[in-house]
Amino acid sequence: MVHLVYCDNIGKKGERVLDKIMEGMKTMVVRGAAGRKIPHSRVFENEKLYFMEKGTGEISACATVKNVHNFVKLSEAEIIQIFDEYQPKLNLSEKQRIRWNKKFLCLVEFENVKEIEPLEFDHQGNMDDWLIIDKIEDVLVGTSIPYNYEKSRF
Repeated sequence: MVHLVYCDNIGKKGERVLDKIMEGMKTMVVRGAAGRKIPHSRVFENEKLYFMEKGTGEISACATVKNVHNFVKLSEAEIIQIFDEYQPKLNLSEKQRIRWNKKFLCLVEFENVKEIEPLEFDHQGNMDDWLIIDKIEDVLVGTSIPYNYEKSRF
């Protein structure tokens, strides 16, 4: 499987999340929810991540999954401890820590980040901020197939 990860376009002090990734200041992304939600338990080592900045319509970087940590039914203290432990890799602003303060967390560490020739994303209806697909061509203009969330089911 490959994963398409949407990155917020503004981080702390106006920094773009994708810039932090490209500069090596961020080597891990987090997704959280009140219950188990994609990508929790659905992303694995050596799979490919593609990154795009929200609002651009272009996929502009890729990386390889190095490590994944899935957490369930966390207490407030455990969430804080996890964020503190992984902060050097996550590089989260205070606003992002609040946003991702959820009982179910998925932390995805990546390596071998590369800028790629921008690929034109074919957005379809109500897509989440993390897509699981067979190949990146499945979501590109000219080669996309209807996205049906089949790969996103638990």
